[in-house]
Amino acid sequence: MATPSHYDTISIGSGEAGKYICWNRASTGKKTAVIEHKWLGGSCPNIACLPSKNVLYSADILHNSQKYASTGLLKVKGASGVDMSVVRERKRDMVNGLIEMHEGVFKNSGAELILGHGRLLDAKTVEVELKDGGKKLMTADNIIICTGSRAKIDNTPGLKEAKPLTHIEMLELDVVPTHLIILGGGYSGIEFAQAYRRFGAEVTVIERNERILRNEDEDVSSALVDILKGEGIVFHSSTSITSVRGTSGSSVTLTGAQNSQPLEISGSHLLVASGRVPNTEGNGLETVGVQLTPSGHVKVNEYLQTSVPGIFAVGDCAGSPHFTHISFDDFRIVRDFLNNPTSPPRSTKNRQVPYTLYTSPELAHVGLSEAAAKKAGIKYKLAKLPMTAFLRTRTMDATQGFAKALVSASDDAILGFTALGPRAGEMLPVVQLAMANALPYTSLSGLIITHPTMCEGLVSLFGAVPERT
Repeated sequence: MATPSHYDTISIGSGEAGKYICWNRASTGKKTAVIEHKWLGGSCPNIACLPSKNVLYSADILHNSQKYASTGLLKVKGASGVDMSVVRERKRDMVNGLIEMHEGVFKNSGAELILGHGRLLDAKTVEVELKDGGKKLMTADNIIICTGSRAKIDNTPGLKEAKPLTHIEMLELDVVPTHLIILGGGYSGIEFAQAYRRFGAEVTVIERNERILRNEDEDVSSALVDILKGEGIVFHSSTSITSVRGTSGSSVTLTGAQNSQPLEISGSHLLVASGRVPNTEGNGLETVGVQLTPSGHVKVNEYLQTSVPGIFAVGDCAGSPHFTHISFDDFRIVRDFLNNPTSPPRSTKNRQVPYTLYTSPELAHVGLSEAAAKKAGIKYKLAKLPMTAFLRTRTMDATQGFAKALVSASDDAILGFTALGPRAGEMLPVVQLAMANALPYTSLSGLIITHPTMCEGLVSLFGAVPERT
């Protein structure tokens, strides 16, 4: 085999953290390469975050047009339902644009893009089975494992044989299911549930746990579920499925039990959204001694170093919270470590993990929940306001939901914030900035914020925090 090419940094996978690490180091004159076998730019621009939000937005447009047509505000004639092929093409056009953007960044950054499957041969050597045939041998001072994760399909009898949809296939549907059954009441399942209900499908969500969105405070998950029930979505919690028969896309029947009572549900399509597993097989990790956790993720320290010096793991495969913005922070941690390994300024310890569920209304959160604070024995003061107090919601006919803030009982620091309301995710950075800089809650309650905006409601919310005794 030919003499291998040597690089400063190689990323196996072109996801958020891996590509940014290589782009950044290439911009400083380092020789870098990114190996990608399928999704250029990772899952986010192709099959996850951005495409799903594109589809959700199409569902919002349809929902609002129908809502206001019924009031007489819009005069819609001769139109009913939705053409899913148009929804799909709108999504595909966006994805194609994002791929072109990534190709342009690679071209301009100086980072080499290699299409193929990368596999470790030793701690410094990667072999690539090239997409167009042949193999390429590469060595590097630093190797980044950025292989992501995939939908989990468990071993329930008949489930795999039913050829269920995952989020990937859901984004390519060109028909509205007659009855969509969703296994899993987490973020992805809930977002698709609302979107396809708005497209016109009958939708049933099945969750094995006692509550939908079980990691949220009960008042939060209950409020959102009530809103979704109001749109016609059916929920079955505390439900176990023991067998599946039929084929998704034509007819499928799930058999099991809810609270120990027999349950059977039939539908036309089945979506599995019950968790994810890391892509850590077939990359040679075991060959070089990279340790894995019991869940199959790459074992890393606070600087995302693996058990093998010079090899890092980032994003989903490293067990980082499954958000693109967290993967971007993984990039910053590795970037800063490589630039200053003796005193790296960033790590995964105590970092903020904000997130937004893109239902309508949105659910946004950062910091401690009430349940987490109680479990940890942390004393707090609570402020809670309905969305009607956020006056902008009245202009949008979107007053469902509420916001709440947890403040330290001892020093007035903001411990956590949750909002269930329109554009709730856009309010997070204001609260995060105060939290990151250890500012008291009064730094928000005393702000002058433009009226009428959603963030204006933060003044009222934090103004409602009980004074410290």
